[in-house]
Amino acid sequence: MRIYNTLSHKIEEFVPNEPGKVSMYTCGPTVYHFAHIGNLRSYIMEDVLEKYMRFSGLDVKRVMNITDVGHLTSDGDTGEDKMLKGAKREHKSVMDIAKFYTDAFFDDCKKLNIKTPDVVEPATHCIDDFIRVISSLIEKGYAYEAGGNIYFDTSKLKEYYVFHNFNEEDLEDGVREGVEKDENKKNKADFVLWFTKSKFDDQELKWDSPWGIGYPGWHIECSCISMKHLGEKLDIHCGGIDNAFPHHTNEIAQSEAYLGHKWCNYWFHILHLNTNDGKMSKSKGEFLTVKLLEEKGYAPVIYRFFCLLSHYRKSLVFSWENLDNAKTAYNKILAKVASLQKETAGETDKASYDALMAKYTEALDNDINTSNAITALYDVLKADTTPATKLALIDEFDKVLSLDITANARKQAEQEENTELPAEVASLVSQRAEARKAKNFALADELRDKITALGYKIEETRQGTKITKL
Repeated sequence: MRIYNTLSHKIEEFVPNEPGKVSMYTCGPTVYHFAHIGNLRSYIMEDVLEKYMRFSGLDVKRVMNITDVGHLTSDGDTGEDKMLKGAKREHKSVMDIAKFYTDAFFDDCKKLNIKTPDVVEPATHCIDDFIRVISSLIEKGYAYEAGGNIYFDTSKLKEYYVFHNFNEEDLEDGVREGVEKDENKKNKADFVLWFTKSKFDDQELKWDSPWGIGYPGWHIECSCISMKHLGEKLDIHCGGIDNAFPHHTNEIAQSEAYLGHKWCNYWFHILHLNTNDGKMSKSKGEFLTVKLLEEKGYAPVIYRFFCLLSHYRKSLVFSWENLDNAKTAYNKILAKVASLQKETAGETDKASYDALMAKYTEALDNDINTSNAITALYDVLKADTTPATKLALIDEFDKVLSLDITANARKQAEQEENTELPAEVASLVSQRAEARKAKNFALADELRDKITALGYKIEETRQGTKITKL
């Protein structure tokens, strides 16, 4: 497998530190509001990466943080605390806000068929880890105290701007709108590891530390949570491209200063989902969430399919028209698969199976090219081979794509068949399905007899429930 490594700016063969095993870290959400679908694009693409690694036989351990403290509205350690902002907005405690939006985030992930990481760790569970690492950085001369806060000293590094060749002049205070100058910093790029002098008098979450009562900066949490669960050498770190600087840059700086060696080998960054007006955000225009998509009649899997139609390193433009096009294409795939399910399956043709599978794995081996993987899916549907071969391939592809193709094709076919049935028969068929699901087979048999009495035969086949007129 080859992936684009943001650190080297080139596509490289992926070689984990330990053969056959992958340590993977994903930047999690700041749980002060619902995730918008732009945020969720990153998690969808990271999910594909993880599932394809597992599909390829690798043993993956994936860790994700939950930011429930310390993330300011500016990534440059300025602005209002996002968690405090959410608490003020909804007149709740910070921890109530964190729990509600953490649950909401994982509900959205479930709807989008995003696998929950092996380890999910809230920042508030790791305060002792943050204090330990910050103390070590101070002892090693990489951090200093100023104005009551602890800062990382970027001037002590041989190289700080590792992802891009930034000009320091472009990062001066005030260049970005709303950035206030921090007089405590020795250098413009220095960042906060621990706040004791917060401008928020009503900051709810504070802890005792060697430097006074305060709370951690945002950047320290990911380094510490990763090292806690994945050790000193990380294979791959994922996140949105907007996290490359300063968040991931700062993670590398503090982690390698603490460890004394290289920390992470590969960086996997997903580009933005844009609207026609620019980058999607929670503060601009219509707040696009999974719930809103559902309210407008789009199943969440349609949005996942929409994301997979584009490469993760390309900006993707969202519009309702583009989503409609994806919905139409997805439903056409379901119709073709439903037709296959009705045919006599035949035997699996190993030669054609292997050739078609090779196209699919070639696409994903080439920097997780989901667009070409979808093309490989279309190739299966058009191939001159047996239905059994096609259905087997579709099931295998979907272990990574996670588009529920087989199940939704069967469901769509059943719905179409049932719409042609008299209302009374269709109702009995639906009731019988529920009875079978509940394992109430006596009731299911009784309902089958009623359906038969109305002139219809119902039977269970490998392709699903089949109803024919007597």
